[in-house]
Amino acid sequence: MAKTKKENKVFVLDTSVIIYEHNSILNFDEHDIGIPITVLEELDNFKKGNDTKNFEAREFIRLIDKLAKDQMLHNWNPLNGKGKGRFKVLMDTGSNGSLDANRIFNEDKADHRILNSALLLQKEEKGKKVILVSKDVNLRLKAKALGLQAEDYTTGKIQNISSLYTGKTIVDDVDPNVINLLYDKGYCPPAEILGRQAPMKNHYYIFRSGKKSVLAFYNSANGMVEQVEKRNAYGIKPRNAEQAFAIHAVLKPEVKLVSIQGVAGTGKTLIALAAALEQKKEFKQIYLARPIVPLSNKDIGFLPGDIKSKINPYMEPLWDNLKFIQNQYGESDKEYSKITEMINLEKLVITPLAYIRGRSLSNICFIVDEAQNLTPHEVKTIITRAGENTKIIFTGDIYQIDTPYLDSQSNGLSNLIDRLKDHELYAHITLEKGERSELANLANELL
Repeated sequence: MAKTKKENKVFVLDTSVIIYEHNSILNFDEHDIGIPITVLEELDNFKKGNDTKNFEAREFIRLIDKLAKDQMLHNWNPLNGKGKGRFKVLMDTGSNGSLDANRIFNEDKADHRILNSALLLQKEEKGKKVILVSKDVNLRLKAKALGLQAEDYTTGKIQNISSLYTGKTIVDDVDPNVINLLYDKGYCPPAEILGRQAPMKNHYYIFRSGKKSVLAFYNSANGMVEQVEKRNAYGIKPRNAEQAFAIHAVLKPEVKLVSIQGVAGTGKTLIALAAALEQKKEFKQIYLARPIVPLSNKDIGFLPGDIKSKINPYMEPLWDNLKFIQNQYGESDKEYSKITEMINLEKLVITPLAYIRGRSLSNICFIVDEAQNLTPHEVKTIITRAGENTKIIFTGDIYQIDTPYLDSQSNGLSNLIDRLKDHELYAHITLEKGERSELANLANELL
């Protein structure tokens, strides 16, 4: 039987792909890679700074320098590794009768010069399919309008987001005697309640028998299914089973990494912060951080005032959650004054995520809010900073993304949930029921 001949392709990479993952150039198997000269110009502008895009730009420039060795980049050069293709830098001149994107779209801009590079390559490489790879949806649409095939960068992208791990299973028609056993002893062997089904590590269950039910958790440390009690955390009482599971996960010392996913109003940040405060004596500091994603794609430098005035609007939702917890107590209660004291002594710190980059996080409970706006590399970088006795909690809504080059399938929170499930150090729970107000629930359901 004759072997099917593989189609020769050349992938042209946009800047958005490289600042998403600097080694993306190595993830196209045997196919060739074109890098428009305009991409190198844009990376030169990105190389200074402490954001992830700056890191990715610097690393890509170093990688290309290493791959090029002493060869000229306007010629095809081999990519290192068995079965890899070649790469070269592409010019953006619309000569030789090729289309001119600048003229068609009536503007000379970087995106159009990248399109011109791909169109010129398409004319030169007539025996190969040329494909523009970009995480910018609008650039992909422009490419297709010019007759150029374009696609998203899908390496590491979760294909079926609707089946993303939720951390919880509902089991009906359970033997009521086993439910009684869980209430009486607090635990039972998994075989008695799950049969031959192998439980995932740190997975949560709702076992039901008619009107009777029990909340439970598979403890991978001792191999037992254990009852989960609805426990208050610093004045915050769980209003549903999922919130009880989230508090349990944050309070469990053996679980070092927790993620809480859910739509607005489900109590993600509130639960994480309250559970962290409940165990404040176990850590030197509690950090609550979130990435700053400026509106209208403008940097915070456009905002008036000093740096504190610029970042305050982004941190206000975190302060709101803290005030809500504090107001569960009267001003004369020690729990109320303890929060004020922790803030003054910097035992409790609310800060932009960028301000803690590069630090080693030891003896800290670190909550990262709005984690869906982080790339998988950013999430990995945060976790690799964890030192001794550190717990990291990621919260976010994978369907509410504010950054232009991420979506529900490619963001760091989705990647974390998909890759780390069934690990003894990790627990996840998806919050489903909105608890903010009936009006908020109405908006989530019908608008």
